[in-house]
Amino acid sequence: MSVRIGVPIPPALSVRYSHSSAGRAWLASLPGLVQGRLEHWELTVDLAAGALPWHGHGGVVVPVRQQDGTPAALKIAFPHDEARVERHALALWGGAGAVRLLESDAGTCAMLLERLNADCSLQTLPLDDAAAVWGSIMHELSLAQDGRPQWQEFDHIAGRAEQWSDDLPADWEQQGRPFPRWLLEAALEVCQTRGAVGRRSGRDVLVHTDLHFLNILARPQTSSGALPGPAFAAIDPQPMIGEPEFAVAPLLWNRLSDLPRSDPAGGLRRRCQDFSAAAGLDAEAARQWAVAREVENALGYAAMPRHQGDLARSLWVASTLAGRTLDGLPSAHALPEPGQGDG
Repeated sequence: MSVRIGVPIPPALSVRYSHSSAGRAWLASLPGLVQGRLEHWELTVDLAAGALPWHGHGGVVVPVRQQDGTPAALKIAFPHDEARVERHALALWGGAGAVRLLESDAGTCAMLLERLNADCSLQTLPLDDAAAVWGSIMHELSLAQDGRPQWQEFDHIAGRAEQWSDDLPADWEQQGRPFPRWLLEAALEVCQTRGAVGRRSGRDVLVHTDLHFLNILARPQTSSGALPGPAFAAIDPQPMIGEPEFAVAPLLWNRLSDLPRSDPAGGLRRRCQDFSAAAGLDAEAARQWAVAREVENALGYAAMPRHQGDLARSLWVASTLAGRTLDGLPSAHALPEPGQGDG
C-alpha cells in the first residue's frame, strides 16, 4: 500500500488556473497526478518542510529524488499544445544545451527532468556574460532536421507568420486599433517577407522560442570542479521549426531596467546585435522577428484590461525596434518585467 504524500500547490498557480473550468479541473486533478508519477517512477519528494514546489506560467515542478538518491525534478504541465510537444524537443536535444529528459508520460503532460539550479539563471549574469552563454546554448540547440519521428510534432515559424498576416489586422480592428497603423504594417511586412510565401533564404532548425534569461539555468557543479564556472541548460522550450533568429525576441522584452538610461532605445538595438552576434545569427532578421512577435504580444495584452503595463512594454519594444518609439509610453525603466505587470 503506497503512502500518499501531499505536495502543496503554489498559490500563484492556483490563482492563474482558477478562472476557467478546464483550469479548475486540472488543479483538482493535480494532487493525484503528482502522486501517480511519484509512485510510477519510484520517486520521493525532496521539499523542505513548509516549502512550496517551483512553478512557471504553465505547470508545477516538484524537486524529487530517484530510487538511487539522484536528485531530479518532476514537472507536470497544464495540458496545452506547447506542453504536449516539449518532451519531443528535449528528446531530440538529448541534454545538449537543454535540460535532460529522464522520463515522460504523454497522458499527464508529466516529465522527469535532471535537476538544475533554480537560483542561478542568466538573469543573474552581467549582459556581456549572458550573451556569451546564450550564444553557446543557441549553437547547441539549433539542430537541423533529420529523420527522427519527433520532428513531425512541431509547427513551423514561417507558417505562423502566414497566420499572423490574417490574424493581426483582424485583432487590431477588434481591439479598437490600440496603436498606430504604421506599427501594425511594420509587423505585417515581416510576416510577408519572412513567412512561408515571401521567404527567399534562411535555414530551418529546431528553435527554443522562449529562450529568455530566466529559462536558462545552471547545472549543479560536480565535485571534481573541472568546470571554471557553471554550465547552463535551457528549460521550457515552446519548440518550433524555423529561422533561429526567431529566438532572440524574448531577450529584448526582458531586463529592460538594464538598458542604459542615457539611450535605452539605442541600448535595445545594440542588445539585439550583441546577442545575435554571439550566436552567429543575422541581427536584422532577429530585429524583424522581434517587431512581429511584440506586435502579436501587444494585441494579446490589449484584450486583457489588467495588462496595460504589459501592453505598454510590448509597444515600447516593438516601436523602438521598428525605428519610431511611440509617444505617450512610460520610460523603458518604468515598464514592468513580464509576469510582474498589472494582473
